[in-house]
Amino acid sequence: MRNCFSKNLGLGEGSPIIGSPLPWPHAKMPNELFPSMANMVFLKSNGANFYASQYPMLALAYPALRLPDLRSEFIRGYDDGRGVNPSQALLGWAADEFKTHNHPFRGSGGATGSNTVFGVESGIKAIYTNGINQPDGTVAPAFQDPGGSETRPRSVAFNYIVRAA
Repeated sequence: MRNCFSKNLGLGEGSPIIGSPLPWPHAKMPNELFPSMANMVFLKSNGANFYASQYPMLALAYPALRLPDLRSEFIRGYDDGRGVNPSQALLGWAADEFKTHNHPFRGSGGATGSNTVFGVESGIKAIYTNGINQPDGTVAPAFQDPGGSETRPRSVAFNYIVRAA
């Protein structure tokens, strides 16, 4: 009885839930590789629209009839009232962000108002950009760390797919 019930729901061995993002390590879809999944439909989670008439169960998970675009994105758990990230809605996208911080300057030489290049300790990767000396006691940006175009952790790339039917 249980096997019959599971098969009616399309929940055979290893079946993913319709609409749930799935990291997938292959360019081909699971139904193209595994005969037991031949009756399932998978879509890339690439921001594409879909028709509710074609994928009615997927439309229950994504009522806007658009899959999230997860290409080169990290999935974050929904805040759901915790207060850590309350401004990001469920399925909402958020831009990258740095928490406000500073880096202490360790060096010698130069005096207030002198625009002297400081002697920086070896091993510190930085570029002097003519700053620091502010008469009101504030510290102006004076060093840049030559970095990339985004902030990201180390990662391994997978295709994000969803089961549509």
